[in-house]
Amino acid sequence: MNRFGEYLLLTILFSTSAFGTILAPVLKDEGVVTPDNNKFIDPNTDYTRFYGRVTDRDDTGRILKVKVENNNTKFLKAGDVIHFKINNQDKGYFCKASVRSIEDYYFSVYVQDYSGCWEEGKYFPRGMQLNFKSNRMADRVFEASKYRELLLLRKDGFLTQLNDLNNFLWTFDQQKLKTVATFDEQINELKRQKQLAIDNLIQKKQESMVLQTELIKKLDNLDTSLDHYRIERKEYLTDRWHIDHDSDLPFSRRPQEIKKP
Repeated sequence: MNRFGEYLLLTILFSTSAFGTILAPVLKDEGVVTPDNNKFIDPNTDYTRFYGRVTDRDDTGRILKVKVENNNTKFLKAGDVIHFKINNQDKGYFCKASVRSIEDYYFSVYVQDYSGCWEEGKYFPRGMQLNFKSNRMADRVFEASKYRELLLLRKDGFLTQLNDLNNFLWTFDQQKLKTVATFDEQINELKRQKQLAIDNLIQKKQESMVLQTELIKKLDNLDTSLDHYRIERKEYLTDRWHIDHDSDLPFSRRPQEIKKP
């Protein structure tokens, strides 16, 4: 992009952000021949009737190539039976023909019978305008209209998907930064919880060591008290001679006999 293009783009963005409005052309309704008909057929139109002009014929005059202004004839298929009569003719009878091939704005027919609308043996000129009538034509238009509804629904679905994809691609950098920030926040939270858990374990260890020392002291005191308050189950009779001897008291040469209780 050149300097002028960059300056123009910045000017448009600045004016849009400053005033909050986007300039859009105002289209007039005048001059529109018919409103856009996306999917529905017109209930006021008789699709069984249409007009065409003969552009070519074979030597026998049985095969005609017809040009039409309305391209709804593209829905016809080879073998479909249609009827026609000469435009501005007093006779109200129709000739019978069958479709041979279809092109855009053209189709060819094989005339089975001229007796209803044209004299036998009379030359059928090129450029003649014909008025066609076909019930099958109306059926084909109705089927095409319904199928177009389905196609429009599919198109809306594809456009929605494309819109979502475009939004994702256009905001990829912002979403990437948002995702990274979200995970960074979670990582920092996990680190904080990890450090908090480690600090709690260290504090619990210190408290446990102090409690361990106190419990050991209390257990030692309890053992001492238990030894002191031990109750003997038996009493032993000690010889008086041994007691006097140990106490440096006068005693006889021989120990006295143990007194019976």
